[in-house]
Amino acid sequence: MKTKAKKCFNCKEEFLPFNTLQKFCLKNGCIKAMVEIQKEKEWLKKKKKLIENLKTSNDYLKIAQQIFNKFIRQRDNGLNCISCDKPCKKENAGHYYSQGGHSNVRFNEDNCHLQCEHCNTYLSGNLLNYQIGIEKRIGAGRLMELQAIAHETKKWTKEELKELIEFYKKKIKK
Repeated sequence: MKTKAKKCFNCKEEFLPFNTLQKFCLKNGCIKAMVEIQKEKEWLKKKKKLIENLKTSNDYLKIAQQIFNKFIRQRDNGLNCISCDKPCKKENAGHYYSQGGHSNVRFNEDNCHLQCEHCNTYLSGNLLNYQIGIEKRIGAGRLMELQAIAHETKKWTKEELKELIEFYKKKIKK
């Protein structure tokens, strides 16, 4: 089988490649350019790994929270605000038990629902109405279970957070 002439990635001159994956001709300058590009690709891979290794638990916690909140907004898409029962102009993922003070239920799907920006930010969650809405949505039994586990302390590890990130990324894609 005869290979077709290709243009060199570096000098743009035509050449006959030895195989279909060859992108550079065999001129000295082009080989040097190919080696430099390969070194750059290897450095980018290494740099990505180094950056990944430098991430702290807090970094993963922020990423996991963003992805979890995105999932909640997607899950509750089309529903009204859990607190005021009005359509949301700007959607937030509102937590019944705050994410800062109740780390155990931070990523609990029963604890987090679609909430409008006004209720979540300006009314500090509008908790009295949130309690009425959450009871309607998940029922009294599940609300009692949520209350039982809400005050336990949880220290999230990097591995747990990485798993959560992957889990909710997959759920978002469905």
